[in-house]
Amino acid sequence: METDVMSIKKENNLKPVKKVMIIVSKGTLDGVYPALILANGARMEGIEAEMFFTFFGLESIVKSRMNDLHVAAVGNPALHMPTLVGGLPGMEHFVTHMMKKEMEKLDIPDVQEFLEIINASGGKIYACKLAMDMFHLKKEDLWEGVDEVLTVGDFYARCAGENTQVLFT
Repeated sequence: METDVMSIKKENNLKPVKKVMIIVSKGTLDGVYPALILANGARMEGIEAEMFFTFFGLESIVKSRMNDLHVAAVGNPALHMPTLVGGLPGMEHFVTHMMKKEMEKLDIPDVQEFLEIINASGGKIYACKLAMDMFHLKKEDLWEGVDEVLTVGDFYARCAGENTQVLFT
């Protein structure tokens, strides 16, 4: 597979990605895990990875809530269940339990452990200042591994540079 990737890059004169900037806007398990997997995968490939948690994505880095994220059972077409069923009492808890059970089988770390792995590998974790102000959060409410609280302008400044990709999850 690696040979195929290398030949495609050469054939199309593509330059390797140097940095990914991942915007996390959802505070559900199914909203944050794609970002965590992408950031971790980037670090494993030697690519710089920075994560910017904004709006409900902040739930993923608030100390008191980060380990209690759920899967949205209502309005989630990927669950293949009618909205009415997703709204039944206990259904969100059940769906969340099932997803966590499947993740455990694959030895996928929980949110905090995943963030610790990304942080230890050199990845950066940022919180959005506007969202923090809007939800009345302070830096001390956040997981201690958060590097900084940034404005959107600060985030854009960090996006500068050749071969930087911005991903929105």
